[in-house]
Amino acid sequence: MFRLLSTIFLVSVGIFLYSYFRELNPGTITVRTSPDALFELSPVSLVLFSMALGATLVALIVTIKETSHVFMNWRTNRLVRRKEKVDALHRDGTHAFMSKRTADAVNLFERALVIDPNRTDSLLWLGNIYRSESNFTEAIRLHQQAHRIEERNVEVLLELAKDLEGARRYEDALQTLQNILRIEPDNLMALIRKRDLQIRLEKWSDALEIQHRLVKANLPESERRAESNLLLGCMYEVGRQLLERGHPDKARRYFRGAIKKDRTFLPAYIGIGEILVREGKTKNAVEILKKIYAKTRSIIILHRLEELFLELGEPDEIIRVYQEALQQDPHNAVIQFYLGKLYYRLEMVDEAYDVLATLDGTQEQLVDYHKIMANLYLRKQHMDEAVGELKKALGFKKRVVVPYQCTQCHHELAEWSGRCRRCGRWNTYVALPWRDANQPDTDQDGQASRIPNVPYQGIASPFETV
Repeated sequence: MFRLLSTIFLVSVGIFLYSYFRELNPGTITVRTSPDALFELSPVSLVLFSMALGATLVALIVTIKETSHVFMNWRTNRLVRRKEKVDALHRDGTHAFMSKRTADAVNLFERALVIDPNRTDSLLWLGNIYRSESNFTEAIRLHQQAHRIEERNVEVLLELAKDLEGARRYEDALQTLQNILRIEPDNLMALIRKRDLQIRLEKWSDALEIQHRLVKANLPESERRAESNLLLGCMYEVGRQLLERGHPDKARRYFRGAIKKDRTFLPAYIGIGEILVREGKTKNAVEILKKIYAKTRSIIILHRLEELFLELGEPDEIIRVYQEALQQDPHNAVIQFYLGKLYYRLEMVDEAYDVLATLDGTQEQLVDYHKIMANLYLRKQHMDEAVGELKKALGFKKRVVVPYQCTQCHHELAEWSGRCRRCGRWNTYVALPWRDANQPDTDQDGQASRIPNVPYQGIASPFETV
């Protein structure tokens, strides 16, 4: 009742005011809406109409704004709920993977990607899982999708490079690592990975260029030493490649550069000797190797000298070198063994027997030694002693010991190499005609060595097995 009375009162007041102001403002105003249409309104009516139109427009704007705000809130809440669901699936996927429930993890990550196909971290995790299962094709697809979403994401590019390397698409992997370096020129992980790939592909010049940068990087001291050693290896390999391609002068510069950095780096010395031999300067090579042996006392240098002197037809010289070495170190059983083996190689039976016989009883596990002694006894017509030596040799279960062994991974090799074929390190092969009696046949990871027997080829080798 009160509202009705209030409404009647307000309407009455409005009519009164309208009538009052209309009496105060007589006349009309012509309003044209088009060339042919016009309206005549009193000034008061025009004012009221303008006010009503303005109020309507304001109400319309407010209504549109409020409706938009409600819609945006609804959309935001929907996106938040969607993100929370995806986050939960991703979190559960990571927990499943860490719990070794790989199948559950794959399912959870895939469900997360169905809801949000642009979820980069889910793409990364799922791709890494596929790579761990050697499904490189799927891993590459997922990580490429993540890369399209975030082109400058270095983590995505690193994982993609791993996928491509696992799929043996090495050139594509190198290109991906190069893309990282365009984004972050000093990214050490990308530099190291690229360096390792170039070493794998034997692109030694490119690897050496990166290695110079890594040596100058701000690394811990232990890592810096390892990188410096690797730098020597890369310099040696660049020199070796140049030598093989017929550029001895360029190769010599790299070998000398490696020696300048490390006076004990044996492969570079042998590389310089090889250059002289290929240039027909065998005697110069001999003189240099003799000086190197005087500094290093390396048995490997003696082996190389042995070959060179025999090529020159001067066996007396290498015998003299071995004898001088033995005089300087009379208790060195290794030198004594190889001197005796040289005598045996040269058919100097009595001299070989005199030298090797003094080793009997001290090297009980040396299979080669007993085989040589058996052959010497046969040539001396001492049949019983020969049979005894053969029985000793046949009684060993270990492999025939080869001349060279890597000090890092115990890989054995019949011919010396500047770089170990197993662990990839340089300057690690040493001349060991036998193993220590208490040394197990294991590699650097503690696993049983599975290297097959390496047979010796031909009597022209100083390392002939009888």
